[in-house]
Amino acid sequence: MLAYGASADKVDEIARMGKSTTLQALQQLVLLSITSLVGMGDIVTKEAFEWLLNDPRILRASNIIFRLMDDLSGYEFEKEREHVASSIVCYMKQYGVPEQEVLDIFNKQAKDLWKDINKEYLRPTDVPMPVLMRVLNLTRVVDLLYKGVDGYTHVGKVMKDSVASFLIEPMPL
Repeated sequence: MLAYGASADKVDEIARMGKSTTLQALQQLVLLSITSLVGMGDIVTKEAFEWLLNDPRILRASNIIFRLMDDLSGYEFEKEREHVASSIVCYMKQYGVPEQEVLDIFNKQAKDLWKDINKEYLRPTDVPMPVLMRVLNLTRVVDLLYKGVDGYTHVGKVMKDSVASFLIEPMPL
């Protein structure tokens, strides 16, 4: 999530300056930071950081899911604010396709990226499982926050109930 914070500031800067960008450039903004591993102690080795710095498929998929789900859930609100750095607007301009087609493409891409995450998570690797688990769990949080509604920007009853069901009233095991 901290990785996204840095990129969100950059996206806002692009929007304030009235600039447009390509979809690929916008998605690269998300790949800025891996600071969520700080504080995990000795589990996160130098090799684990080097692995993450090489932009592994699971991290790239997670970051792009974050960007897509954020843009999909906040698109209508961002349109009202004339937020030009939306990946949806970038895609429509870059490829000349209608809005609904872009929404369908992005939803399919997010589903396909989840498949990539699952494959990478289940594949044997030298990376410590807690590091992989961190990437998986951050992506799960994104799914919770942005599935269908921008729960981060517009915290409401649905989001509060979801968080309560996870943290306050968890299912017994």
